[in-house]
Amino acid sequence: MTYTTPTSESGAADDTMRVSVLHPGGSITEERRPIPAPGPGDVLVQIASVGVCGSDTHYYRHGRIGEFVVDTPLVLGHEASGRIVAVGAGVAEGRVGQRVSIEPQRPDPASAESLRGDYNLSPNLDFFATPPVDGAFAEYVTIGSAFAHAVPDTIGDDAAALLEPLSVAIAALRKARVGLGSAILVAGAGPVGLLCVQVARAAGATVIAVSEPDDARREQARRHGATHVFSPPDRPDPGVPIDAFVDASGVPAAVRSGIDAVRPGGGVVLVGMGADEMTLPVSLIQNRELTLTGVFRYANTWPTAIALVASGAVDLDSLVTGRFGLAEVPAALDSDRVAGSIKVIVRPADRTLRGGTS
Repeated sequence: MTYTTPTSESGAADDTMRVSVLHPGGSITEERRPIPAPGPGDVLVQIASVGVCGSDTHYYRHGRIGEFVVDTPLVLGHEASGRIVAVGAGVAEGRVGQRVSIEPQRPDPASAESLRGDYNLSPNLDFFATPPVDGAFAEYVTIGSAFAHAVPDTIGDDAAALLEPLSVAIAALRKARVGLGSAILVAGAGPVGLLCVQVARAAGATVIAVSEPDDARREQARRHGATHVFSPPDRPDPGVPIDAFVDASGVPAAVRSGIDAVRPGGGVVLVGMGADEMTLPVSLIQNRELTLTGVFRYANTWPTAIALVASGAVDLDSLVTGRFGLAEVPAALDSDRVAGSIKVIVRPADRTLRGGTS
């Protein structure tokens, strides 16, 4: 195994790395840990950029998401990119030096779900930054070689990291069966909602309506391809039946309003993380024969995501509103409370960036 040996502040060779660690109770510390060695079939990635996700902020503020509880120290961050610096047994040495986007999961390849292609639903799956599995707010991580996707140099490090939330949007739009001439309604213009807008536009949707209470985010949605934007509870008539509704808000009222808007035989896809339970209009779903489904991460999306960004059909860099060093992770996690913030990036190679966008 070979990689560029990091050095300490004194200039001496160092086999440790810096990591940002969330502790039970919500405190965050910067620590040094050994650089992990790639096992058979793995690659070692030197991390360049990590996007901050709503799940990261939820673990930071609440210590849990459903059954997943931060009861031991945890490294957050699962939207990551970097460069392969070493490979494990069975991986071609030629991969060293490749720039990659990380698909942050390790499914059980022998599970029934993996064998039928739904590896994201594998019951024995390790996912970055989901307790007890550490994530990518670190200088190095290991991942299975097949889940380190090579990216062209036309895709920058930040955009390569954001191929992960783009994959969520691709999975949602596939479930919604959005295509040429479709009319779609999206609730929520946060990062995933805005990416759903861009993917719908790339897929050929001709009506893309977005419900979002924040003025600045509605304008973002319009810039990214929304044909109609409005603030709930308003819902202007786009003039055509809505084929599919995608909820990227997690707000029960938004879900109910969106279901009401869908034509008979249409689809409803729940993406946003919100209430664990909500009341749904069962008779309306039955009478209109609506197809209602959830989305749990993604499977087989990275090639599509890379192609969309490389072709210019989807713009990820425009979503980035701030960048932070590893010592600034608490500020990065709280950036969603700053007006105008859409998506922020942590760059582990830097200690501080002060939230700047340069």
